[in-house]
Amino acid sequence: MNDAPPDYGRLAAVGPYFALDAATAPGEDPPPGFRPLREFYAPGPDGPLARRVREVARRLGTAEPRVAASVLHLGLAARFCSVGLGAAVLLGEVPDLGADRARVRVPEQGPIDLWLPYRPTAEPAPADRAPLADRFRRTVVEGQLADLAAAVRAAVPLSAGLLRGNTASALAGALRVLDAHAAPGTAAPARALVAEVLGRPPLAGTGTLTGTPGGSAFRRTSCCLYYRVGPRAGICGDCCFTRAPGRR
Repeated sequence: MNDAPPDYGRLAAVGPYFALDAATAPGEDPPPGFRPLREFYAPGPDGPLARRVREVARRLGTAEPRVAASVLHLGLAARFCSVGLGAAVLLGEVPDLGADRARVRVPEQGPIDLWLPYRPTAEPAPADRAPLADRFRRTVVEGQLADLAAAVRAAVPLSAGLLRGNTASALAGALRVLDAHAAPGTAAPARALVAEVLGRPPLAGTGTLTGTPGGSAFRRTSCCLYYRVGPRAGICGDCCFTRAPGRR
């Protein structure tokens, strides 16, 4: 194990959803405005997550809390998936962004800011991608995103299948960004990792990942409900629907 922390600056170069800040020395405090992720997940109608759902609903102009909750969940899932996938492919590790370790800051616009306390660099990952995919599934999908789903469902009742679909969509979206911006040689390992994670529980059956000349494409088997924002909202590019369903 090295004394230097992982080079998370390489993640920020891919895009804002991949960025991760961390302490560079033991005992270093986070920048102003960061709070424990567990506090952000605090239950109750006055908790930070519930308030954020209401703010998303206001910005979208929807009176349906479940629509706002799904859109918020999808954005947060994209954040965790992007950091996890980027670190796995570029650094050979999966950061522990668990609710009891990570710190979060919620800006007025854009993705949430994430910060981690100091941890030395882990030993390099083996060449075989399967162990790394297992760590990603356990740490990100069964850990970070399970905590997120539980917090969102405590604020607004949503289908567990819908949230699994959001997670799969977020992971496939992170892969597309990585395909477009990462250095040559990382595309194939990234696709292999994502394909393995999507092919095993709890994400098995959430959609179909295919390779394209320009990268990767994904079609989910569920809908995030974004079309319910209004008649002009339409559907997402990976939606299970080919056109927005009629509304009662």
